[in-house]
Amino acid sequence: MDEKAMFKLSYGLFVVTAREGEKDNGCITNTVQQVTVTPNRITVAVNKANYTCGMIERTKKFNVSILSESAVFDTFKHWGFQSGANVDKAVDITFSRADNGVIYVTEGVNAVLCAEVSQIVDLGTHLLFIADVSDAFVLNETPSATYAYYHKNIKPAPQAQKKKGWVCTICGYIYEGETLPDDFICPLCKHPASDFKAL
Repeated sequence: MDEKAMFKLSYGLFVVTAREGEKDNGCITNTVQQVTVTPNRITVAVNKANYTCGMIERTKKFNVSILSESAVFDTFKHWGFQSGANVDKAVDITFSRADNGVIYVTEGVNAVLCAEVSQIVDLGTHLLFIADVSDAFVLNETPSATYAYYHKNIKPAPQAQKKKGWVCTICGYIYEGETLPDDFICPLCKHPASDFKAL
């Protein structure tokens, strides 16, 4: 099977945020999609290893900030390359808080969806949250950033490397060493060894 065929599917990019107690958090995902209009229902799959996943599972609500073509790479680094278990992701960013109490990103974003979870499906490595949209609003008319747009226009080109190792084709993380363990999981984006290529 040619795994590259999966890259031909078109995806948007989103910051999915949650709030539990006094803690705000969020992560980058490309798995949000509308599945029904009446009721207005969306799904999002979140890796169980993401701190945000547990927050959504427990609180049953989240917001989706739809990233636009004006988003910068620092946004992806902030929300996607560090864990909310170790850092406060609400620090040093511009955000607003929706009526549901959950923050949403305002820079590099063209619209926001507020959602309430109605069902959770265990997908093994991920939880699929099926949720009703309780509110939605447009911030501007900048086109949404697709996954392909991100790789072509936002993500910096990899620097020439002379070290021996492996690079994650998803986020650019570099594993140094002659051999990449078969069960290796990228510490930044949580993708498996199959998403790495030799330097």
